[in-house]
Amino acid sequence: MDFTLSDEQRMIRDLARQVAREKVAPRAAELDRTGEYPEDIFQAFKETGLLGLAFPEQYGGAGAGITGLCLAVEETAKYCNASALILLLTRLPTSAILFYGTEEQKQRYCRGVAEGKLRGAFGLTEPGAGSDAANIQTTARRDGDAYVLNGTKTYISGATVADFFLVAAKTDPSAGSRGFSVFIVERNTPGFSISKPLPKMGVHGVPITELHFDNARVPASCMVGPENQGFKIIMANLNALRPVVAARGLGTAEGAIAYATDYAKQRETFGKPIIQHQWVQFTLAELAMQAEAARLLTYKAAWLVDQGRYLDREAVPHLSMAKAFATELAVKASGDAVQIMGGAGYMAEFPMERVYRDAKQLTIVEGTSQVQRLIIGRALLEGTLSYW
Repeated sequence: MDFTLSDEQRMIRDLARQVAREKVAPRAAELDRTGEYPEDIFQAFKETGLLGLAFPEQYGGAGAGITGLCLAVEETAKYCNASALILLLTRLPTSAILFYGTEEQKQRYCRGVAEGKLRGAFGLTEPGAGSDAANIQTTARRDGDAYVLNGTKTYISGATVADFFLVAAKTDPSAGSRGFSVFIVERNTPGFSISKPLPKMGVHGVPITELHFDNARVPASCMVGPENQGFKIIMANLNALRPVVAARGLGTAEGAIAYATDYAKQRETFGKPIIQHQWVQFTLAELAMQAEAARLLTYKAAWLVDQGRYLDREAVPHLSMAKAFATELAVKASGDAVQIMGGAGYMAEFPMERVYRDAKQLTIVEGTSQVQRLIIGRALLEGTLSYW
């Protein structure tokens, strides 16, 4: 059993760390304040090849898999969650295409994203359907050589700059989870529109919007995989992204721990640096232990996805464990960091109040912590996860 990174993986980590420190960190507070999408950071990711990490070489990528992407996301999230989300959005709208798409779809959309020529977004959540994905109400009716889409998607990250959208829609409304399909919708599709950005708590640098479909006509060739197989396709897509969301949580937690530790070495109370007080040391020690546990969960999950086991019943609960544990740790670590810093931690001039707000998003997106526990609990009930 070998826990060391390969030479290639160390190069990815070091490159991402350099970009994060030089390009991302100086802009993090400004992005939070303005809510503007950071085109300069996107271009930095493009120029250094970080956008293509998780794509096979035949589609313009580096062939580093989900593990390589996690390394870059972890380093970036130490400084800015919005920038880490830009990296995650290279695979959120494309994993399904890689797994189930046609060769033409892969060459256009996966290669386009890997090379930084296209940007995508993922459209599943609706006003009345979030965790209950089978309850989506957007419909897609076959009409000759096209499908006509009607409905609304909401909370769509990256939509303001996306060139295409991976969208789930009901093709057989009477069939429940067995009745929806997945489509690629181009931004300029007639009948398709994007709302203004919606106000939100954090991660301001990547705005979210609603998507509206009003008799939007999408070519049948833009369906991903077979008709009415959308639930399996969407689950594969979400499962494959669990480690990447976990990496956002891990990086966020590590950044909070590092910042709080540095602050505690400088801030003095009762005649000595506060890090010399036992409760501060114990708090940071507990976070450090949990960060190491989150690291093992995250990279085990990434390895499972890279092995093609994103729908393996024995592997899936481990993907959920990584996502839930690492993202909840991000909330705890940033909260504890605020507490260690006291009043300073609550002030906008310091980064922890931003990190605290950003962290909460992670326990909700791409499957809430509660959904992850349902998946883990079901595996225990069925015996696919057993400790005997």
